[in-house]
Amino acid sequence: MLVKIKPIFVKEIRQIMRDKLSLGILIFIPVFMLIMFGYALNFDVKHLSIGFYDEDNGKTSRDFINSFIHSEYFDNKYNAESSAELDKLMQEGKIVIGVIIPSVFSKDIIKGKTTSIQVLIDGSNSNTGSTALGYVNAVISNFSKDLLVKEVRKKVNMDMTEIIDYRPRIWYNPELKSVRFLILGLISLILLMSSVISTSLSIVKEKENNTIEQIIVSPIKPYELVIGKIVNYILIAIISTIFIFIAGYFLFGVEIKGNYFLLSLGILIYIGTCLGIGLLISSISETQQSAFMLSSIISLLPAFILSGFVFPIRNMPVAIQLITYIIPTRYFLVILRNIVLKGSGLISFWKDLLTMFFLALLFFGLNIIRLKKNKI
Repeated sequence: MLVKIKPIFVKEIRQIMRDKLSLGILIFIPVFMLIMFGYALNFDVKHLSIGFYDEDNGKTSRDFINSFIHSEYFDNKYNAESSAELDKLMQEGKIVIGVIIPSVFSKDIIKGKTTSIQVLIDGSNSNTGSTALGYVNAVISNFSKDLLVKEVRKKVNMDMTEIIDYRPRIWYNPELKSVRFLILGLISLILLMSSVISTSLSIVKEKENNTIEQIIVSPIKPYELVIGKIVNYILIAIISTIFIFIAGYFLFGVEIKGNYFLLSLGILIYIGTCLGIGLLISSISETQQSAFMLSSIISLLPAFILSGFVFPIRNMPVAIQLITYIIPTRYFLVILRNIVLKGSGLISFWKDLLTMFFLALLFFGLNIIRLKKNKI
């Protein structure tokens, strides 16, 4: 078998080495994409522009305003002279949040009465709007609790600063940086894209160069052709993976906390699954253009939307959730997050690893069946 595979392996190496541009793209473009998307994609919403119309202008209302602006999440851009001016600022897109404080704000609080304020939020961007709403609710809730604590201390003559000593501890991502979550998803997408697209063009090249007939008449079995075609791309994908993790560590601080062997095993199985998808696309395509388009539609879009990278799978309709079970990126993301972020052992993700392995066998089996059908 090795004697039969060697010529295909050598032939693929020569084709890749001749095309220096493609080789550079396969190795360095994934790193470039990681840098570009890593800095561009960010779910952390900070420095929201906020404006106030303070009719009260008392000490309590100023303290209330300070509770917003003494935070990295809000930037106090405007102090309006009227509610109409605040509305105009929001219409012009100069502020995302507008807060109207009534003239009786301080008096009501001093009397112990419930007071009302109006908060306007620009909902044209639903993600930013919902995040801003959450931030505003948190600030108002904390301010209200502080007022209540002060009143309780006065009544019972307590010297403590807080009734409840609240000390949260955040595991795995203490700074709550979305980039660490996103980088792992980008790694899986980049590996998928580079592996699928590169291999999807391999058999199509043979068809376009009219060399597929030589393979048909040669004494080679389908699985030997598949192995000979993918070995080079596995090596290239491994090199790209190493560069990606090095860039992720130095640029974004993504450190591998778990077992390197388990991570390598997961990456190899994932790359193998991606290459199987690429070869299947290559076998059903007639031109490199159609192979490229199919690669993008079949692999990249479903992986981005249905893997849990951006949108939680549990929030999807049941019918869509069923489709996600055939997306290898779904399982690879679980493996990456458990190993890289949490440092977990095999017990945490063995089902995902096994499922991804069976998907790899399924895609390679389909390739062999199709090649046999075509008498290769």
